[in-house]
Amino acid sequence: MLLSHVRIVGSGLIGSSIGLALVQRGVGVTMVDSDSGAQALAQDLVKSAPTGTPDLIILASPISSIAQALESEKSSPVKLGFMDISSVKTKVKVEVSTSGFDSARFLPTHPMAGREVGGAQSARADLFQARPWILDSAGVDPDLRLAGLEVISLLGAVAIEMDSRSHDEAVALVSHLPQLVASLLAGQLEGADEAWLDLAGAGLRDTIRIAGSSPELWKEIVAANSAAIAPLLTRLIEDSQRLLRGLSDEKVVAEVIAAGQRGRDLIPGKHGGQQRSYTYLPIVIDDRPGQLGSLFNACAKADVNIEDLALEHSPGQLTAVITLAIAPEDIGRLSEFLTKDGWNVHSVS
Repeated sequence: MLLSHVRIVGSGLIGSSIGLALVQRGVGVTMVDSDSGAQALAQDLVKSAPTGTPDLIILASPISSIAQALESEKSSPVKLGFMDISSVKTKVKVEVSTSGFDSARFLPTHPMAGREVGGAQSARADLFQARPWILDSAGVDPDLRLAGLEVISLLGAVAIEMDSRSHDEAVALVSHLPQLVASLLAGQLEGADEAWLDLAGAGLRDTIRIAGSSPELWKEIVAANSAAIAPLLTRLIEDSQRLLRGLSDEKVVAEVIAAGQRGRDLIPGKHGGQQRSYTYLPIVIDDRPGQLGSLFNACAKADVNIEDLALEHSPGQLTAVITLAIAPEDIGRLSEFLTKDGWNVHSVS
């Protein structure tokens, strides 16, 4: 193993999650942050106090302060060099190249993982498990590249080589545009009748989940990647205007829905394979502690894997409907098993 000591500059969600995961895998971690309170919290969480020169410095600060962080850290002793984890890569590479810093000692990377909540208090050691982790290692020192790959491997992520421009265009489509759409949609709920909002089901909740993200974080990401986001947003607006003009035309509406289906089907399925079709099993449960755990245990006893689920509560009721997504070949066996086990199973759809 190349790494025994890593210094992480930035004690937010991502930096602290990296620190937690590395310590669990035997790597010493020093947490650093311009906010002394955040630094103290992160260091207490990782519970590591290594000594000596770090092998690698990871810059986990916001995009707007990467240049400042690099400037303050570039004189710090480090054996191999630096890597960053910011959401936009072209801007960072330009800042490094114009700073006079040796670009061969800087590895641009981006873990495709996060949460709607931030800060060290939200850190999770398993945040990166099975998640893509982009790196642009063109022109980077081979030993530094290997150190970066080791970090990615230790954290359980999947390394993907991609040049910075392609990265920025890709994340604009799969990450930045969805964030803006979710925020715009959730914003329409302001001022709505509370009785209407009681009717909100899984469709709305799933669609606006990421609208809970930090404005401070996202204003920087969007501004830094505006060139890649703009044409996507323009196309979305044009499609919305086309729909608006044809709202009373069933053919136009059907075309929009069909295009959405085709786009959704392009997203890879489980383990990166082709999307699978599932059968859905609705189950009415009591809305009380322990019900979900008991249901999952029952599915495990039936030796059936739950591929996905949705949970909905009816206003004013002490019951909920959990809909399990199951492989078609397992649905009959699971339905029979759960019914015999006393669960309130409803018709298969």
